[in-house]
Amino acid sequence: MNTIKSYVETHKNRFIDELIELLKIPSISADPAYTQDVIDTSAVIKTSLEKAGCDHVEICETPGYPIVYGHKHISDDLPTVLVYGHYDVQPPDPLELWESGPFEPIIKKTEIHPEGAIFARGSCDDKGQMYMHVKALELMNATNQLPCNVKFMIEGEEEVGSESLAWFVERNQEKLANDVILISDTGMISNTQPSITTGLRGLSYVEVEVTGPNRDLHSGLYGGAVANPINILAKMIASLHDENNRITIPGFYDKVEDLSTEERAEMAKAPFSLEEYKNALDIDSVYGEAGYTTNERNSIRPTLDVNGIWGGYTGEGAKTVIASKAYAKISMRLVPNQEWKEITELFKTHFENIAPKGVTVKVTPHHGGQGYVTPIDNIGYQAASKAYEETFGVPAIPQRSGGSIPIVSLFEKELKSKTILMGFGLNSDAIHSPNEHFGIFNYLKGIETIPLFYKYYTELSK
Repeated sequence: MNTIKSYVETHKNRFIDELIELLKIPSISADPAYTQDVIDTSAVIKTSLEKAGCDHVEICETPGYPIVYGHKHISDDLPTVLVYGHYDVQPPDPLELWESGPFEPIIKKTEIHPEGAIFARGSCDDKGQMYMHVKALELMNATNQLPCNVKFMIEGEEEVGSESLAWFVERNQEKLANDVILISDTGMISNTQPSITTGLRGLSYVEVEVTGPNRDLHSGLYGGAVANPINILAKMIASLHDENNRITIPGFYDKVEDLSTEERAEMAKAPFSLEEYKNALDIDSVYGEAGYTTNERNSIRPTLDVNGIWGGYTGEGAKTVIASKAYAKISMRLVPNQEWKEITELFKTHFENIAPKGVTVKVTPHHGGQGYVTPIDNIGYQAASKAYEETFGVPAIPQRSGGSIPIVSLFEKELKSKTILMGFGLNSDAIHSPNEHFGIFNYLKGIETIPLFYKYYTELSK
């Protein structure tokens, strides 16, 4: 452990500088305008893995963005850890809300991060957390502490559904064969209380389009006489929740798992201050499904949220128009047992059925994935728990996350492996939002903790 701490302390400035350079590249997978930047980032990751000590690294072409694969093989008699991460990032919009450029990384001290945090798009999700694993490999190689085999699979489409990753995994099962999968794309409770994510929600993401008249109309000449698609869309969306904030789509809850009183009691042991939660978001009250706590609403219950809505005139000044079309993007976070394709179809059928006469509705599915729960009695979880406890000095708490990593269930199906989610981000890190950041403490603590996972996993595998 002393060797690990010493290496991190000696090289921490370089570790930070390398991450800052990586964060300068706008690898936005959702926007074709940044295609070359995404491809350039894959080349940077390849070089980084080579320098960290991989025996072999290659950029694997896919129908979409490339996947960077690398491995370090020690012995067939030792276990193999497969590290997954992604090098693509979310779009930075709205740009005007960033205090500094989203691709101009800057280190600033905050109340939560007195040692400083790197502010940039992708700093926490997932470049910073992914790069911890690259530096951990460098550390283990440089100090002769790599106890087992390791493989890396770093993709460039996580933020748009990982379609090419599924294609790649299905065709490369032998190349990707492993004993456990290790991912850092989640968070922990606080910098003094680590936690291990044991559950993820699934996802169904759709876009809806409501069409009324065949052209935009003068709101004086036609107002009140024809259906206004924006008004109609707003009413349709409002009807998707009842007075208790339960989703009204028929069949939506049919496969939802109801956790026992005992399980909910265990979840409630995690430190949580409702007042601090509200203060951090500058809200005077929480909101959600009746009968559940805030931590239950955002982890073990399914949700439906509008992620964007538009139509008509939104420029400066006034334009008295009834728009021909209105649009919305809607995401549904799902819990284990809910099939995302089935939920997508249920949504489509319901949304089309509730449309009034005078408009037509089109529902376009985008992407989705299954929820996932990992048991806490397997050696992967136990190794992670021991690693966290050694570096943080307190036991890690198992915690279900409200987020989605759709490929985790794919890995179990195709590679027959359990996934361990060792996150080092915080809920306050503003991922997917303006001013995303990642604490220097968290970044370096991740590099310090990950080698211990390898150590304990190898020991427990014997």
